[in-house]
Amino acid sequence: MPNDPTSEFSSPAATAVAGGIHPAAVVPERAGFFGHPRGLATLFFTEFWERFSFYGLRALLQLFMVTAAIKGGLGFSDPKAGAIYGLYTSFVYLTALPGGWLADRLLGQRRAVFVGGCIIALGHFSMAVPRTATFFLGLGLIVCGTGLLKPNVSTMVGELYPEGGARRDAGFSIFYMGINLGAFVAPLVCGPLGERVNWHYGFAAAGFGMVLGLIQYVLGGRHLGDAGLKPNAGIDPAERRKSLRILAVTALVIAVLGFSVYAFGITAQQLAGTMGIVIVSLAFVYLIYQLVAGGLDPLEKKKMVVIFILFIFSALFWSGFEQAGSSLTLFAQRLTDRHVFGWEVPTSTLQAVNPVLIILLAPVFAALWVSLSKTGKEPSAPAKFSLGLVLVGLGFLVMAGAAVLTQGGVRQVSPVWLLLTYLLHTCGELCLSPVGLSTVTKLAPHRKVSQMMGIWFMSIALGNLIAGLVAGRFSSYPLPQIFGLVFATTAGAGVILALFIKPIRRLMGDVH
Repeated sequence: MPNDPTSEFSSPAATAVAGGIHPAAVVPERAGFFGHPRGLATLFFTEFWERFSFYGLRALLQLFMVTAAIKGGLGFSDPKAGAIYGLYTSFVYLTALPGGWLADRLLGQRRAVFVGGCIIALGHFSMAVPRTATFFLGLGLIVCGTGLLKPNVSTMVGELYPEGGARRDAGFSIFYMGINLGAFVAPLVCGPLGERVNWHYGFAAAGFGMVLGLIQYVLGGRHLGDAGLKPNAGIDPAERRKSLRILAVTALVIAVLGFSVYAFGITAQQLAGTMGIVIVSLAFVYLIYQLVAGGLDPLEKKKMVVIFILFIFSALFWSGFEQAGSSLTLFAQRLTDRHVFGWEVPTSTLQAVNPVLIILLAPVFAALWVSLSKTGKEPSAPAKFSLGLVLVGLGFLVMAGAAVLTQGGVRQVSPVWLLLTYLLHTCGELCLSPVGLSTVTKLAPHRKVSQMMGIWFMSIALGNLIAGLVAGRFSSYPLPQIFGLVFATTAGAGVILALFIKPIRRLMGDVH
């Protein structure tokens, strides 16, 4: 996300105090955490605990919503729970855009991360209260808090390395490890606590994790130097007042829309469908605007078209991949034999498989791409996208086979089916997710990089919405048909993309 100063405080130290961060240092320490700035450790563990809280909730959310009220859940139907799950995960990505804007215009990255973490913790603790109203309030708070924290903590990592280069790339690799470690530990802690003891204890544990992250963030702030702080000059006061007016109007519009949804009895499924249409429409209108009046030269226009082609295939990929927390979780709960040596493994703990596979396989894929590049055989970005889509599709082909067995009278199947699916999906993720982020930054004109990253986040949000709606069909349609359709859609999209790699490469110009 872009970094834009504000003028509320006249010095970095003042801003640090206001954000709850120690102001002592103004230059980040250059070494102290695996040869990297000591501030990287602060941000590493901030992200670790934020991801712990996020994936701790993710492990429980779908299960909690579909569990009968007599057993402590909400007793929602599969379609309603799937739509809510899709809306929640979709908004998490969409709020990254206003979160970056608020940091740029009003708060600064350092304060935005602190405030965002506080809101996230409040959201989890709200969900720890056994009321339906506090459940939805908690989801809303977590969405808002994540939108503030997630994009800005990554921006601060980059600011620890003003020299750029390979050292910054290595720093982001370490930071990315914190994301996956948090995602790995969370289902193992919050999952069993929520499933086996009390759902709301699991939500509370996620909140306590975020509190631990905030504590170390404040205590370790002295190692961050001026990363995430405002320059002395700041922005013009008139510009700041304009930003506050925009924020107030936006909040009012959201409040009116929220009241309208409640007053007119709009269902979660209807809202999710409408949101999907809105996202696609906004992306399409933005593309037309950029091509017609965006001030782009012919080569930039071609690259812009490629970004939107990848937008479509990215959304299709995430529509399959993000069913890990919804339909695949329901399959694990209802149709998988999870007994190991007489002990039944909690359903939610299976969500720890993907992050541990990421930790193990990410270096393998990185080494593979480097090795292939030395021989001139490294696949292009569209080819990697195609491979990622085929792999996620093959994962659902495996699940279709497992579903056939459950239809034949065998109620539960081996967890090996799910583990193989997670392996295929993880390999697909490693082919597409980091490549997509990198490719967008290369294709987008420098002056529009942040906007294009916003479009990328919108594709992930759209994919999450579709995933939730598909998961809502879990108990309404034969599972072999559902999983088979997802296989045909994602793998078919991968094959179609493969057929058009050459013309897409020509549109990409000098970008590989």
